Amino acid sequence: MGIRLKFNLVMLFTFAIGITAAGFISHKMLQDNAREEILHRAGILMEAALAIRHYTVNEIRPLLADRLKEEFLPQTVPAYAATRNVARLRERYPEYSYKEATLNPTNPSSRATDWEASIVEHFRNRREVRELVGERPTATGRSLYMARPIEIKNIGCLTCHGTVDNAPTTMVARYGASNGFGWQINEVVGAQIVSVPMSVPLQRAEETFRTFMISLIGVFLAIIVILNIMLHIIVVRPVQRMSAIAHEVSLGNLDAPDCTASGKDEIASLGQSFNRMRRSMINALKMLDE
Repeated sequence: MGIRLKFNLVMLFTFAIGITAAGFISHKMLQDNAREEILHRAGILMEAALAIRHYTVNEIRPLLADRLKEEFLPQTVPAYAATRNVARLRERYPEYSYKEATLNPTNPSSRATDWEASIVEHFRNRREVRELVGERPTATGRSLYMARPIEIKNIGCLTCHGTVDNAPTTMVARYGASNGFGWQINEVVGAQIVSVPMSVPLQRAEETFRTFMISLIGVFLAIIVILNIMLHIIVVRPVQRMSAIAHEVSLGNLDAPDCTASGKDEIASLGQSFNRMRRSMINALKMLDE
């Protein structure tokens, strides 16, 4: 086995370990970063919905308080305002969604589906949990959801959702007397659920990973080629030259030329030592002939 083959085998083994480790670490980092990006988007959408709710309660509802006595306006309901605003966003980004899923809603469109109801029950059974993050399959691919409990903290909410008799007649006339009543203070009645698609960030992470690995392999191959050229020029060629001269001398050719070894590195020092040994050997042979 030649020195070049041994060198390349060592390099291949070393780079294989390095590329494997770099690939594993970079893939995990890119996937984690993609997930963090998705969580960040979900958090922004959730905070936007909360901001709309607060704006509706604090600034819109007081302006329409007198009119609400004559006509129920769903635009003054914070859940309705937040949902409608996100619905506008979904016209351009249909994969994103926001819903205030409720077990017993006034508006039937807010009723929790089976998977949403399981989240609400999770919050009801574990009151210390304030946020839940998970993944689920959808028609457009996997989606990440972020959920927070809807808990009755303001006793004013019971004006509309306590009993039918105390509820505004305009609201009862619009939605009926069957749903959305019987809520209790400090009760978890639903969950705010934001869903954000995972496909695009994860796909970008995979593309970045492939580009990184291809570049890394390309750099590795370039290094291998450059090191092989340097190995041939600095080590292999001078050693082959010395080997050829030594072979000629061993066959009795005393006129073989010196090994030209320029420089001050170890190979040059070896060449100079080889020349001295060759000359000493020739002198010894000449002395024996005499």
